[in-house]
Amino acid sequence: MPDIIAILISIPVLILIARIVEAALETIRTIYISKGHANLAACVGIVKTGIWLISTGLVIANLTDYWNLFAYLAGYGIGTLLGMQIENMISIGFVIVRLITPDNPDPVISNLSTLGYGMTRIEGQGSFSNTVTIIFMIVPRTELGRLLSVISKEYPDILYTIEDVRNIKDGARIFYKDPRRRILGFFGL
Repeated sequence: MPDIIAILISIPVLILIARIVEAALETIRTIYISKGHANLAACVGIVKTGIWLISTGLVIANLTDYWNLFAYLAGYGIGTLLGMQIENMISIGFVIVRLITPDNPDPVISNLSTLGYGMTRIEGQGSFSNTVTIIFMIVPRTELGRLLSVISKEYPDILYTIEDVRNIKDGARIFYKDPRRRILGFFGL
């Protein structure tokens, strides 16, 4: 009798774990696709599909077992959140950061340049101020946290927006950094 109980408990747990892993992989795969990393997305997709077949098969084999259904659904939700956390740790790709300031941008540009960030400056007019300066930066996602920390602490009044970059010209020099560090940054290190 204890063996039957162990089996009855272990199947929903197995389904839950499989769905967490599968949903996390699906989230990561979708992000790789959106960033243009087709080979990585394909590899993740193969593993994800295998896990999906197993977990779905366990549920379909006995649709009247509500614990299996609950584990399947809960695993999907938890796995999606986990996948997003993993993707944030990997920090693959680049972002465009736009800084918009009505004040003199020279101190900001000077400070961020010494930290190694490349920038493009454009002058414009705003609806609430006569002149504004827009500073464009293409930044590796691994550096985004550091950049936002500096901006928040030293320039809290600057408006900024962030947007993902799908592709970037091969060999483009956008950030002055040790090339070995870029390879490690791909893996989130």
